[in-house]
Amino acid sequence: MEDLVIRDADVVDGTGADSYRADVVIDDGRIVSIVKEAAAAGCQRPTAVRELDAEGLVLSPGFIDMHAHSDLALLRDPDHSAKAAQGVTLEVLGQDGLSYAPVDEATLEGVRRAIAGWNGPGDDVDFDWRSVGEYLDRLDHGFEGRGIAVNAAYLVPQGTVRALVVGWEDRPATPRELDRMRRLVAEGLEQGAVGLSSGLTYTPGMYAENAELTALCRVVARYGGYYCPHHRSYGAGALEAYAEMMELTAQAGCALHLAHATMNFGVNEGRAPELLALLDEALDSGADISLDTYPYTPGCTTLAALLPSWASEGGPREILRRLADDATAERIRQDLEVTGADGCHGVPVDWGTIEISGVTDPALGDFVGRTVRASAVRLGEAPWTTARRLLIDDGLGPTILQHVGHEENVRAIMRHRVHTAGSDGLLTGAKPHPRAYGTFPRYLGHYTRELGILTLEECVARLTGRPAARLRLPDRGLVREGYRADLVLFDPHTVAAGSTYEAPRTLPTGIPHVLIDGRFVIEDGRRTDVLAGRAVRRSPV
Repeated sequence: MEDLVIRDADVVDGTGADSYRADVVIDDGRIVSIVKEAAAAGCQRPTAVRELDAEGLVLSPGFIDMHAHSDLALLRDPDHSAKAAQGVTLEVLGQDGLSYAPVDEATLEGVRRAIAGWNGPGDDVDFDWRSVGEYLDRLDHGFEGRGIAVNAAYLVPQGTVRALVVGWEDRPATPRELDRMRRLVAEGLEQGAVGLSSGLTYTPGMYAENAELTALCRVVARYGGYYCPHHRSYGAGALEAYAEMMELTAQAGCALHLAHATMNFGVNEGRAPELLALLDEALDSGADISLDTYPYTPGCTTLAALLPSWASEGGPREILRRLADDATAERIRQDLEVTGADGCHGVPVDWGTIEISGVTDPALGDFVGRTVRASAVRLGEAPWTTARRLLIDDGLGPTILQHVGHEENVRAIMRHRVHTAGSDGLLTGAKPHPRAYGTFPRYLGHYTRELGILTLEECVARLTGRPAARLRLPDRGLVREGYRADLVLFDPHTVAAGSTYEAPRTLPTGIPHVLIDGRFVIEDGRRTDVLAGRAVRRSPV
């Protein structure tokens, strides 16, 4: 007999087509049979070792987080309910051009310090890999060979590659260095990465000229991958930055995925239609483009990311040295508060929008949950004095919520035909962004059921089938016979994000069952001890 039959589910299959009622049979980790309208037809009902009554529940493919920062979380936390409880069955790691492979010893040290605010310092992780393939093998092995909580795909991080070859300096790569970077990107793709990411407001990736990025994207195109850039601006130069990436990938013949495709800061209020018109023009001319967004208005990054690029040259040690020098610190303040630093997207910083969400030193915990301006008022000093002290005392560790988004832009972009979902969630800090725990149920509950921005079928397609197509996964993302049984059962009337800004680690409601490879990761609303996740490698061209 088969392993499991899910009876009388309302199937939303991930294609965007209308839902239908069916019995779905699972065996050996795959969907082996779908019997539509089985009860109404009065036909012979399928049987299995176990039966699950899904009356009143929607059965959909597992959700795919197209922009995740669980690169270390998956290796330190076997539970990982932050994502599993949302119905996420696959996360795409290696985002924003900075992650932990490929590296050597020196590069690993620099990367760990640079993104400690994203993932923690990593003192509790055994960095026993150096290449992309070794990192993916480590994910496969997981905890004592049992695997990890959810599946994971990986993007080769362009900033890490540049740090490994060129270093953290602001200069063009030499021809020999560019050749080596191309080889490293090719090796990463051959070892299973699905594409290339960049962080073009983060060092050292931001130091790459477009010719360098185009050369790397040509390598990605040869392997059928995609380029996922964090653009050079989401603020004063946002439209130009989007256009730049579209032109660059067109020249390279490479597919493009626009990461956390937002239009932020006051200069972009109400301007999402301009971005969408630009996108439609490129799509209508034959470009292969998709995008992801999170369903919230604030952004989230590190406090150090706001600094001007010249102040970040040389890596974390040099940043701290410059911050410690009064004259140099005053130049940084001028760029931040008057000119508009490139790290802050060309917009002068408003310290009243910068909320500290986490620190690595518990002694600095009083700053968490307050804006920099509010803490400065409490201390009787200028906001830059407070921010500077935090950066130095916490070793560049503070993370922030940046309250600079616009609801009308969020809604307009999520309606677009190539939209997918990404949490961009940082799991560290005392008060992380609620999107880390709430993105997918918030799409289903708030934006679909409550506001009607999307139909249920449209929403599920954005969370499942469409991202699977971008990742070129031949047997995931749809409820279809022969496909892997990565599935979610949720109540469309109650599904909702539990996480809030006040209690960001609250789990969602209305998602009683989540399966990966036909095994229950969430059962009756509780996390099981199943570790069914593995590395999902790029499909050959």
